[in-house]
Amino acid sequence: MTQPADSGAQLNQDRAQLLEIIKNRALMQFEQPRQLSSGEMSRDFIDAKFGLSRGEDLQMACKVIVDSLAQASIDFDAIGGLTLGADQFAHGVVTYLADHREWFVVRKQAKGRGTNQLVEGAKLESGTRVVLVDDIVTTGGSIQKAYEQVLETGSQVVAAVTMVDRSDIAAGFFAQQAVPYLPIFNYLDLGIMPVG
Repeated sequence: MTQPADSGAQLNQDRAQLLEIIKNRALMQFEQPRQLSSGEMSRDFIDAKFGLSRGEDLQMACKVIVDSLAQASIDFDAIGGLTLGADQFAHGVVTYLADHREWFVVRKQAKGRGTNQLVEGAKLESGTRVVLVDDIVTTGGSIQKAYEQVLETGSQVVAAVTMVDRSDIAAGFFAQQAVPYLPIFNYLDLGIMPVG
């Protein structure tokens, strides 16, 4: 079982601290709209890679992910998602837990040599319980691509987690798949307009 937070109050305190980190280090607002990786335009940009580049901040983010999964009673064998948005969380969560769980990444395309796999790291197979993770979700394209690739391995997706969800699109997708979806924060938490 995922190691639980000391209490719901501790998780709320950690989330509040993490939200301040995201707001202060990751959230940028521009005069003119900029194109996001989803193709959508927004004046609000969230650079979670920079925002959580300090070890202590990434550790806090991974602790909140672990505690949120525990609070939802979700146990898993492997965690990962589409590179590059998932990488720091996949590695950070398994390092934080320091147990038998494994990380994986889903390549955007096979590298064409070696094992030529799309999924690297943990060997996902039938019976493997997987948590998908991503940094920022706008329209959900990246996390949905990871979902499809993981299903092709025969693994079971038991939950999907994102640090920030900028719309309600991914929530609808995962509801249709009957997969618990746990955004740590959404556009309302950051005080920005939804995108998509």
